Amino acid sequence: MLDIDLVTEFLGWCSVLNLALLALSSLLLTTMRPTIVSFHSRVSALTESELNQQYFCYLSHYKIVTLVLNVVPYVALKIMN
Repeated sequence: MLDIDLVTEFLGWCSVLNLALLALSSLLLTTMRPTIVSFHSRVSALTESELNQQYFCYLSHYKIVTLVLNVVPYVALKIMN
C-alpha cells in the first residue's frame, strides 16, 4: 500500500527534475540556437523555420505535461495533507 506522504514526495522530486530539464532545454535553445539548429537541420533535413516551430512545440508540450502530470497532483496532495 502506498503512503500518501511517499507519493507526495515522489511527485515533488519528479516535478523538480522535470522543471530543471525544461529550464535547461529552454536555456540551451536560447543561448546555443545556431549550433543546435545547424546540427538538427543536418540530421533531420528540416529548415530553420520548421525547426523553430518544432522547438516551440517541444517546449510547450513538455511544460504542459510536466504541469498536468507532476506539479498539479503534487500541489493537490500537499493541500490534502
